[in-house]
Amino acid sequence: MTTGLPSQTQVIELLGGEFARAGYEIEDVVIDARTRPPRITVIADGDNALDLDTIATLSRSASTLLDGVDGIDDRYVLEVSSPGVERPLTSAKHFRRARGRKVEVSLSDGSTLTGRVGETRDDAVALVVRAGRGWTVRDIPLAEIAKAVVQVEFSPPAKAELDLAESAGAGRAAGTEVGA
Repeated sequence: MTTGLPSQTQVIELLGGEFARAGYEIEDVVIDARTRPPRITVIADGDNALDLDTIATLSRSASTLLDGVDGIDDRYVLEVSSPGVERPLTSAKHFRRARGRKVEVSLSDGSTLTGRVGETRDDAVALVVRAGRGWTVRDIPLAEIAKAVVQVEFSPPAKAELDLAESAGAGRAAGTEVGA
């Protein structure tokens, strides 16, 4: 440790258990030794959204654990945050955690669609998409998704669309339509 900073692997090994006990997993660790003071950023995600209180608790735990390691310079900035909306959804757990969120999906056949995430299974995600003036549920195999990104929304979704996303996959047949 010539930089006085831990490696990415060391941070994950040191903090992984603590984050897991809190219900979160470490998605990434970015260590920037070029800034003054150096910055250690821990990106965490879980089935429950990271709120400010949880981030503060995880930050305190992480800081205590890092401060207890010999050879780590005590002059660094620690930041714990969530992945953010720009992160592509690349696995079933990402889609599961995005339930109810609006996403833009590019399929392997070159087509794109925008929909609201419903239930996610290991091999497919239920998307609530526009069908005329109403909504319908389409099961999209994860293997057919080339890229998916959460969309930022500036106004609340239609109640029928949100209700369908909450129930999508829970006994509702794919292709079921609901009016606007």
